[in-house]
Amino acid sequence: MRLKPEGTSSGGELALLGQIRQRAGRATGGGVRLGIGDDCALLRLRAGEELAVTTDLSITERHFRLDWHPAEAVGHRALARGLSDLAAMGARPVAAFLSLGLPRELTKAQGRRRPWVTGFLDGLLNLAEAQETPLAGGDLAESPVALADIVLVGAVARGKALLRSGARPGDVLYVTGKLGGAAAGLARLAELAGASGLSERSVGSRALKIPKKFVAELAAHLYPQPRIAQGLWLVRRGLASAAIDLSDGLSTDLAHLCEESGVAAEVDEAALPVHGAASLAQALNGGEDYELLFTAPASTRVPRAIGGVAVTQIGRMVPVRKGRPRVVLVSGRDKQALEPRGWEHFS
Repeated sequence: MRLKPEGTSSGGELALLGQIRQRAGRATGGGVRLGIGDDCALLRLRAGEELAVTTDLSITERHFRLDWHPAEAVGHRALARGLSDLAAMGARPVAAFLSLGLPRELTKAQGRRRPWVTGFLDGLLNLAEAQETPLAGGDLAESPVALADIVLVGAVARGKALLRSGARPGDVLYVTGKLGGAAAGLARLAELAGASGLSERSVGSRALKIPKKFVAELAAHLYPQPRIAQGLWLVRRGLASAAIDLSDGLSTDLAHLCEESGVAAEVDEAALPVHGAASLAQALNGGEDYELLFTAPASTRVPRAIGGVAVTQIGRMVPVRKGRPRVVLVSGRDKQALEPRGWEHFS
């Protein structure tokens, strides 16, 4: 697939295509032999590898708001979501494909402000360059709402991909990084927007100006860091028995892992690495942390950090028992069911 305008009558579309093609050329790495400019991209894998493919859709008012989120953050987050899926499989990124639908206003300068799409591309392509993920193609279209559909292609050694289905009773449960920071950041963003009177949702609205004192607190939400290096490390060392990324919240994603593996889990509340700005509820259910949740046999020595990111033991996998909850939160001597209360579309 190539990035192509819908029709050829609009110089605006062709100019945007040219801008994307020129800027995407800065990305390096991956396995792209032929990228933007032809009818299909050509990818080259290494011997003994198989493809990992994922797609993520970001839609305004559902995944971001034009009047809350900086354009750079929207672009970063759109790509980070898919990269996190590759990380959970232990796959190295090979190429990204972007299908972008935009209202015309977002492609035009607003007075002295540059076009919204320019900031979006800044965020997406900066992360793509940092993660050595070339933008190899996609599509462009005028749309009544802003949306970005990202397809990520990765590669992993044949038969070595991390799956959700490999956990066994007796395995230990680990998580990277901190939990709840993204949910806490979103709550703070909503608070700042409310205080600023940003309630309108018009296409051309200016994004919220974030005070410097809140930049660090909002980073986990606005600029999440996919754990590609950590996933690759786990595959190389062969330590993990199962893995999933935390996109919908620990309570929900752990339930997915348990379901696929046919096991149950116990989570130690006191061991959870809760982000300094987050509550326990946000750490359990908030979602969009994009950390890795993985299991390993009890005999495996898992380091306290991988690639500079902390790794915390938070529980264990146990057999499924009739009449008992699938996932249990342990607090001292108290045990209670940990229901999946993270994000779920159409719920």
